[in-house]
Amino acid sequence: MRLTPASLLLYLASVSLGAAAQSPAAVAYAPTLQTCPSGTSLVRKVGSNAKKQSLNADEARYVSARRSQVSPDAWTKYLVSVQLNTGIALPFYVDGLLLGLWGQHAQPNLGIATSGGGYRAAIFGAGILNALDGRNKTSVNAGTGGILQAATYLSGLSGGSWLVSSLAQANFPMLPELVFGPPSTPSGNEFGGWLTEIDLLQVGGANATATAEFVGELVSEVALKFLKGFPVTFTDLWARTLVRHFANGTTAADLVDPSLTHGAGLTFSSIANVASFASHAQPFPIVVADSLASRTNGSAVTEAGDIVPFTNPIYEFTPFETGSFDPSLGAFTPTKFLGSPNSSVCATGFDQLSFIEGVSSNLFNEFNTSAAALAASSIGPIIGALQQALPETNIRLDSAAIPNPFFGVSSATFPDSDQRLLTLVDGGEDGETTPFQPLLVKARNVDTIIAIDAPADTADHFAAGLSLIATQDRAKRFPGTYAFPPVPTTSADFLAQNLTKRPTFFGCHSTAASGEPLVIYIANGGAPLGQVPVTNTSTEQLQYPSDEVQAMLDQTFDIATQGIPVADRGGLQKDPQWPACLACAIVDRSRGKLDIPRDGVCKSCFARYCWS
Repeated sequence: MRLTPASLLLYLASVSLGAAAQSPAAVAYAPTLQTCPSGTSLVRKVGSNAKKQSLNADEARYVSARRSQVSPDAWTKYLVSVQLNTGIALPFYVDGLLLGLWGQHAQPNLGIATSGGGYRAAIFGAGILNALDGRNKTSVNAGTGGILQAATYLSGLSGGSWLVSSLAQANFPMLPELVFGPPSTPSGNEFGGWLTEIDLLQVGGANATATAEFVGELVSEVALKFLKGFPVTFTDLWARTLVRHFANGTTAADLVDPSLTHGAGLTFSSIANVASFASHAQPFPIVVADSLASRTNGSAVTEAGDIVPFTNPIYEFTPFETGSFDPSLGAFTPTKFLGSPNSSVCATGFDQLSFIEGVSSNLFNEFNTSAAALAASSIGPIIGALQQALPETNIRLDSAAIPNPFFGVSSATFPDSDQRLLTLVDGGEDGETTPFQPLLVKARNVDTIIAIDAPADTADHFAAGLSLIATQDRAKRFPGTYAFPPVPTTSADFLAQNLTKRPTFFGCHSTAASGEPLVIYIANGGAPLGQVPVTNTSTEQLQYPSDEVQAMLDQTFDIATQGIPVADRGGLQKDPQWPACLACAIVDRSRGKLDIPRDGVCKSCFARYCWS
C-alpha cells in the first residue's frame, strides 16, 4: 500500500472527528449500551472434560433441525448425482447410508473447513464450494454437486472467514453470484459481490491523496465507537474496508460514498435472522481467531517470529456464541452481547460482521517486530494516524481488542483471566491456517472433514501441508480433548508424496474409538491436468481483475473434480472414479460405526487415495 504519513495526517487534520462520528456509518458501527435483559448470563462454562462439554442450545437446535429436515433430502440428491454421472456401482452401504436406511443419526456428520490466505484462499475456497454445490448443474454433472447442501458445519479463518461470513449473510447465494455479484444491480442493503477489482486499501491506486482520504474516512467511521469508550485498533479500520467487499450494502459505484453505512450495523449475530439460516438451509458458520495471550495487557512486540503458541486459546465466533472449547478456558459469551462491560450493562452492535472478519484476518501484527519495523511497514502510516486521531493508552493498535468477557474465569489456567482486553489476531498465526479446531470439538460429533487448504507455504505460494502438521501437533497437546488423524510430520514428506497435488484421505486406518475424523484433503498444491498455474497468487495481493478471478475459479473446479489424474490419449484426464471415491470417503466413518467392511469400488478407492 503506497500511503504516506504526511498525506494521511494532512487529511485527518482537516476532519473534525466529533462531527465525522455522526456520519451514518459511524453511528451504525458504534456499539450501544443498555441494561441487560432479565436472566442474561454473559458466561457459559463448558468445562475442561471434553466428553461432558455441551453445545450452545441454539446451535444444537439448529444442527438437529438441519440434520433432520434438510440433510436427508440433500444426501439423496447427492447420491443421485453420483450414480447418474459415474455409472459406477456403489457398495450397498453407501446407498443405504446416504438414503438414511439406518436412520438419520447414522448419516454422515460432515464439516467443511476453508483456510486462510487472503483473497487467494477466499477465491480458491469459493471454487471448491462451487464444485460441491448442488445448485450448480456443472457440479452435479461432475458427480460432486450436493455435498455443500448436506454439510452440517462450514468453518473459515482469515481469507476463509471472508468467504464463510459473506456467504452466510448474503443469504447463501450460488458461489459465482457471491463473488461477482447478482445479475442485476443490487439496491439498498443487498449484496454487491466481492468487488475484487478494487484494492482493499489502495483505493486511489497511484493517487496517495485519494487513498489517504479513504483511510481518513475509515478512521471517521470508527470514531464514535472510540468516543463511546470502546477500544479501537487497526482491526476496526481493516473491518471497515473489508465490509465494502464482503457484506451487504456496497457496489463498485458507491464504494467511497460517505453518506452510506456500507454494512455498518450488520452484526455476526444477525446472521440468525437471514432467511436461509432461519430455514436451516445453510451449513452452520464458524469463524476462527487466535489470541496473543499476555499478562502485561499487550507488549509492543510479539513473540519471536510472530508465532502464536499452541497453548494460547483458539477462539471461535458463531451467530450465537463466542469463546473457546480449549480446556484452559472452556467458556463462551453470547455473540450479540460481545463487548459488554459487565453482567448488568450489555453492549449490542459490537459484534459487527466486518469486525469479526477483520479479527480473523488481521495478520498485520507480524510487522511489529520492533517499533521501527512497524513504522516502516505498509500499515505504519495508519497506525500513526490512529495514534494521532484516537489516542489510546496501553492498547496494541496492530491487533484486535475486545473487552474480555472471561475476566476472572479459570484463573489457574486461562492466561488472560486477569486482562481487561482480549488481544486477537489472524486465525492462522499458530500455523493452523485451515480451521479444523471447531470441527474437532467432541460435542459436535463431526466425523468427516473436507479440508480446503490454500495458504502460501512455499516460495511460489502453494500449500505444503503445514496446517495439517500444526493441527496434529496441537491436538497432541490436548489428549482427550481433541483427536486428529495421523499426517506426515514434515512438509517435505507432503511435497515428495504429492499429497497437495491430488485429493488425499487421512485417518483411513483410525478406529471409531479413537474419535479421529476422516479428513478429505483438497489443497492448492499445483495446477491440475498439466495446466499453467493461476491459483498461486500472493497473500498480499489485494486486488484481482474479474477475468483473473474467473480463471482461478475455473482451475479450482478442476482441482476439486480431478481426483488422481490418469493418463489417457497422451495426456492427463480426471479420474472417472473420483466422484464414487469421494462418496465412499464421506460415508466411511458411518460405515465403520455399523461395523460393515469396505467393499467394491470403495475398497480400491481407499487403496489409492489413503495416506498410510
